[in-house]
Amino acid sequence: MRSSSYSVMPGAVRSGRRTTLRALFVLAFSAGVVTTVPAARADTTTPAALAAKPYMGWSSWSMQSSKYPGLNPDGDYSYLTEANVLKQTDAMASKLKKYGYEYINIDAGWWRDRTWKPEFDANARQKADPDRFPHGMKSVADHIHAKGLKAGIYLPAGLEKEAYGEGKTPIANAGDCTTADIVYSDLRTTNGWDSAYKLDFSKPCAQKYVGSQAQLVADWGYDFLKLDGVGPGSGKSGDQYDNVADVAAWNKAIAAAGRPVHLEISWSLDIGHAADWKKYSNGWRIDTDVECYCNTLVSWENSVDDRWDDAPGWTRHAGPGGWNDLDSLDVGNGEMDGLTKAERQSYATLWAIAKSPLYTGDDLTELDSYGVSLLTNREVIALNQGSTPPARPVTPSDPQQVWAAKNANGSYTVALFNLSDAPASVTADWTSLGFTGRAGVRDLWNHENLGTYKNKVTQALPAHGSRLFTVTPNGAAVTWKGYEAEAPANTLSGNASVADCGACSGDHKVGNLYGGGKLRFNDIDVDKAGTYMVEVAYISGDARSADVSANGNGATRHKFPSTGDWGSVETVSVPVTLKAGTNTITFDSGSGYAPDIDRIDVPKSS
Repeated sequence: MRSSSYSVMPGAVRSGRRTTLRALFVLAFSAGVVTTVPAARADTTTPAALAAKPYMGWSSWSMQSSKYPGLNPDGDYSYLTEANVLKQTDAMASKLKKYGYEYINIDAGWWRDRTWKPEFDANARQKADPDRFPHGMKSVADHIHAKGLKAGIYLPAGLEKEAYGEGKTPIANAGDCTTADIVYSDLRTTNGWDSAYKLDFSKPCAQKYVGSQAQLVADWGYDFLKLDGVGPGSGKSGDQYDNVADVAAWNKAIAAAGRPVHLEISWSLDIGHAADWKKYSNGWRIDTDVECYCNTLVSWENSVDDRWDDAPGWTRHAGPGGWNDLDSLDVGNGEMDGLTKAERQSYATLWAIAKSPLYTGDDLTELDSYGVSLLTNREVIALNQGSTPPARPVTPSDPQQVWAAKNANGSYTVALFNLSDAPASVTADWTSLGFTGRAGVRDLWNHENLGTYKNKVTQALPAHGSRLFTVTPNGAAVTWKGYEAEAPANTLSGNASVADCGACSGDHKVGNLYGGGKLRFNDIDVDKAGTYMVEVAYISGDARSADVSANGNGATRHKFPSTGDWGSVETVSVPVTLKAGTNTITFDSGSGYAPDIDRIDVPKSS
């Protein structure tokens, strides 16, 4: 139930389908209790205990892929050796284990020599390269376990071409099955590199092959498997690259192997298959590699900064049992990371509030003091590992952004980001969280209570800078007046039109806002002049922009973050300057495409 002071214009009845941060605050404030929305998996048959919270650890790929001087002295990817993995294991055990870091994940190449020639056993399964891993993969896992840590390993989707053996290679523990019996007769390729033949799961031998791989991984003692090159995603689409059946097969095979194994899939997974990824895996890479494949581990532009645009559409899919994986968190080494201190903090802030797994690709033996402070901040780690749902933007995806999530105790996690290339101030207005008045603010990175702020907090941030706060409200719930986009009083022009929308508050929306299409809300009434944080409910399968203006005055262009698909509604708050009395608010697509608009809600006071 809404607070009694909430009102809507005719046709603007709330359907209850959409829950926003400020709606949660109103519910809690009205009832005198704290309400939370737990993040849950769509499928409860997968053992959620494996990923009850985002995993923490280390991965070898960032250093393998870098051209930083000295990292790969014997050629590309040569960093990956048994000696280096054990060195990082020992460093994690001594430096990071006590903070929750536990996985040591060996990435691509453990079965390939320095010329990238692969090794396979007699049953078409990857076999450790004797130069890279002279004692074999079980020995490495044993060492990792002896340090109280967990061991992770990597495989690509499909049957690697070099393992086919003219179709005559027998499959382990599978009777008369050979490699010819597990793939399509036309030897169609699959995965993100077309490096493997696609498995044909209409043939029983295909599941048996995956089962034999899973059993080997379990027998070696591995606790984590990264399955890479999975589609739809990994830069590929179409039936040939649809590996949903592979992921399902691995899920089944792991369950039968007798050892709990966290299954992580990669990369740039198709959000249209989110239900499949949630059903069959414990985590999914939502984006391309964060590494720059350059003289550092990463760079801001390639591709750390992409995550601010790409994460919002996935937010609602994360929860106990499966998490949105933003890739390695390379903030610990300073110069080798390739980032400024401000960028390193922003990088770590987004990963933490998005509830991404926290696994670093840094050299743990060479962490600088600032990197240690980022990787071991207990308040930030608690935020990532606790019950708080993933944060998402509460303002548009403009150069200055605010992200937030409501905590179980009624406080809010609030992050301010300045993604521009120059210093700028960023403001979190309490209205966008659903309350007004005073609130206590705590700086998590600096472990400092900043005192009480009235109605908002503003911070001057460096280029690519951020702040991370816990905000504890002491004020009152915002009262709102709602206006449906499809209301007859509004004016539609150009291609704009009303369409059905089952997820929308009035079962309709205004769409086709492109090529000059406009939606003008008429008769917006406020008691006094001022700048109002107008909440916009919208649908947009990808990030889209619109020019927002009031009363025919100058417009401001805002980018609305993706809602993940064209059937889900999200909200952001946009500052709009209104005059006392009656106003208009216009959404103009300009020459591009704008999001579909469900409704707007205007606070009764600025």
